[in-house]
Amino acid sequence: MTVVAYVVGVVVLAFGVAASIALHEVGHLVPAKRFGVRVTQYMVGFGPTIWSRRRGETEYGVKAIPLGGYIRMIGMFPPRPGDDPTKMRVSSTGRFSQLADEARKASLEEIRPGDDQRVFYRLPVHRKVVVMLGGPVMNLLIAVVLLTILVTAHGIPTSRPGAVVASVAECVKTVEEARTDPSCVGAPATPANAAGILPGDEIRSINGEPVDRTADVGRMVRPRVGQPTEIVVLRDGAEQTLTATPILNTLPAYDDAGQPILDADGTQRVVETGYLGISSAPPIDYEPQSVTAVPAILGQGLTTTAGAMVRIPQRMVGVWQAAFAGQERDIESPMSVVGVGRVAGDVSAGKLDRIVGESWGDKAWFLVQLIASLNLMLFVFNLIPLLPLDGGHVAGALWEGTKKGWARVRGNPDPGPVDVAKALPVAYAVSLGLLVMSALLIYADIVNPINLGG
Repeated sequence: MTVVAYVVGVVVLAFGVAASIALHEVGHLVPAKRFGVRVTQYMVGFGPTIWSRRRGETEYGVKAIPLGGYIRMIGMFPPRPGDDPTKMRVSSTGRFSQLADEARKASLEEIRPGDDQRVFYRLPVHRKVVVMLGGPVMNLLIAVVLLTILVTAHGIPTSRPGAVVASVAECVKTVEEARTDPSCVGAPATPANAAGILPGDEIRSINGEPVDRTADVGRMVRPRVGQPTEIVVLRDGAEQTLTATPILNTLPAYDDAGQPILDADGTQRVVETGYLGISSAPPIDYEPQSVTAVPAILGQGLTTTAGAMVRIPQRMVGVWQAAFAGQERDIESPMSVVGVGRVAGDVSAGKLDRIVGESWGDKAWFLVQLIASLNLMLFVFNLIPLLPLDGGHVAGALWEGTKKGWARVRGNPDPGPVDVAKALPVAYAVSLGLLVMSALLIYADIVNPINLGG
């Protein structure tokens, strides 16, 4: 059952990603056709074609590598001034110039008689922007729809008084022992493990005193070294009374408010005190919100996503160290589609129940949130103003509009379309960088995946 559930989670996520990519390309396809541009291909994926069918002048298909998609519009790059588009030749001697000329030739070679007004480069600037922004905007709309359903039907997490067991340490070991041998063979069980406390238990009271916040757990356990202590927990809707005997251990020091106590040099103070072997978190409930709460949540999601994008180069250093030096993977590390699929499988298989919840409903809502987050990422990522991303084409169109506007102001002739092909060396460099980054993330997600606490 666990294997089947894992596969279900991966398949659901894969379908969500494929649908998001397909709709992204629809966002380009519809306005392009509406503006009269001839679109020869609409493809989901890259690499060899595994299925295709022609409808009218467009071939629709699916390719073997489901890591993106594209539409093929004729005349994406304009010919060089003075060249005949129907007789395009690669005649430049410079390496970069040859790249640009070859791209122009590939862009223009499908032009048929009568297509001269159906090429992309002849579109007005505002229509070019609409076509190229159509894909990212579609991802944004998908995220808005999913977040609206999530917020209004399921709700947003809100904490309430109390404490829930987030994790239970299996055994007692020193830091050095755990580093040299992470297994618990021969090591004594922690008091919490021996008492049968489980992740997800809601702690109601310790030694007869109610628990109102997470800081109460440490405050009540610390002085009870060697003393059997009754702990009342709520599990599966029923209260249970368990008995644990805290042991003496050296731990970081916290005050009664749960804040770390620091020495004069800024290091956290340690103290010998009672130890149970659990970490706790506030209980979380989900409260449905009105649709008016969606814009603020969407704005926060976009801000968080943009910030994560900015930090990716810095985070990739940690990914490299995790992949090849065995260092622990940062929980905020970027993931590839393999890593995200692994998370979806773990959620569906019940490995992350303490984070997500045990019911199938909770797991389904988590997958909805995951797909919404992926679409926010696709929206922000594709707005980066570099070719071959959509933002690069938008930047080229806006630069064209700026040049034409300046020419009108000065009374000069129309300078014509901007030759985006000249930026292709940058596009190839960006593509290579993305390919290397994707390969590194996939490798790291296989050999040293992010541990979310399952």
